[in-house]
Amino acid sequence: MARPLWFVSLLKRLFSGRYHMARLTKVPILGKIIDYLLFEGDDIIYLPKNRVIQVNIALSPLQETVLPSRVVEHFIMKSEYHWIMKACICRDASLCQHYPIDLGCLFLGEAVLKINPQLGSRVTKEAALEHVAHCREAGLIHLIGRNKLDTVWLGVGPGTKLLTICHCCPCCCLWRVVPYLDRSVSRKITKMPGVTVSVNEQCVGCGTCSEDICFVQAIRLSNNRAFIDENCRGCGRCVEICPQNAIQLALDEKQPVRTTIDRLAPLVDLE
Repeated sequence: MARPLWFVSLLKRLFSGRYHMARLTKVPILGKIIDYLLFEGDDIIYLPKNRVIQVNIALSPLQETVLPSRVVEHFIMKSEYHWIMKACICRDASLCQHYPIDLGCLFLGEAVLKINPQLGSRVTKEAALEHVAHCREAGLIHLIGRNKLDTVWLGVGPGTKLLTICHCCPCCCLWRVVPYLDRSVSRKITKMPGVTVSVNEQCVGCGTCSEDICFVQAIRLSNNRAFIDENCRGCGRCVEICPQNAIQLALDEKQPVRTTIDRLAPLVDLE
């Protein structure tokens, strides 16, 4: 059943407690219950920005340009149902001062027909493509996949009929909780296949990359040098922000866009 506005307002009030809730996933038995109720069947991928990628393998002429945004565009074109939320619930709940609150999630699949119409509206493929382009222009990062949590808070389903495309900012993104989640849950939120992020010899330890840049707190200074840990989800913001060009995001996958599409396609029926 579609969630009423009062329920969504309550979620916004509870949003500040998301880190505490994330820690509960590490509690024996309770964590397994939370995983089953909110994250079962999930596979969610951060897509790096188009312009921060270095390709480390030889490509044919038809593959010279690797644009992660093509993953999003593929599913928009494939889907018969498109829904844009009036606002990003994460930025709205956090009263975001840095990124547009009105650039909400895009949901695809038949389950969107059950979303409360007061929360957004069904749109055409063309409008959906225009929306995601606006989100990229605003500096937001696409996050795409099957996310059971969305079926729960929206009150729709089944999960096999809903594909989530979030447009995330580093200050308010729900998945800032990744470092606090149990591994059984956090492993469901991943990098785009083939993505690696590394620090080169040009790093001077200025610390710019560690100042609330990373979505998942995966980068910090160690011995006066940037260090990237296993929490990295390959969004590429640290690459973009580094004044020394000391961080590189590379693809070691011959067909990263196709590999990503093939991985997500079986999870949700969009036709």
